[in-house]
Amino acid sequence: MKDVLAIYPGSFDTVTNGHLDLIERGAKIFGRLIVSVLRNFDKQPLFTLDERVEMLREVSRPWPNVEIDVFGGLLVDYARLREANVILRGIRAVSDYEYELQMAMMNRKLNPNLETVFMMPALSYSYLSSRLVREIARLGGPIAGLVPAAVEERLRAKDLT
Repeated sequence: MKDVLAIYPGSFDTVTNGHLDLIERGAKIFGRLIVSVLRNFDKQPLFTLDERVEMLREVSRPWPNVEIDVFGGLLVDYARLREANVILRGIRAVSDYEYELQMAMMNRKLNPNLETVFMMPALSYSYLSSRLVREIARLGGPIAGLVPAAVEERLRAKDLT
């Protein structure tokens, strides 16, 4: 699938080692992988859009076929604009699957040429979510091993109270 362009969309607030696991594995499978940060005006993220893009660029440097981008609006429109044929999504649990399946089916309805590939994270990250990492950090708990070192540094510098 080296001629396939895939998009891995998400909020990435906070970038976790689970995200990095999928980026690394997706970069090995697809010719190009666009990790695209959703611009969502309805949510109040911990990190700004620019901060999330910077962190993703920093932690994805080892993979030259990975690009970091930003999008807003419908994912199918963004995929069409970027001429991507695959959406990469991570699934940790049955609850993720139900939601992601619904999204994949709607995306297929809107663009029948766009495939969704589900990837399970490494077992060591199967419980990991950005929300949990933010909560642990807010309560002063250990986050080493949950996020890349550069992200841990930025997370510790945030005023989480």
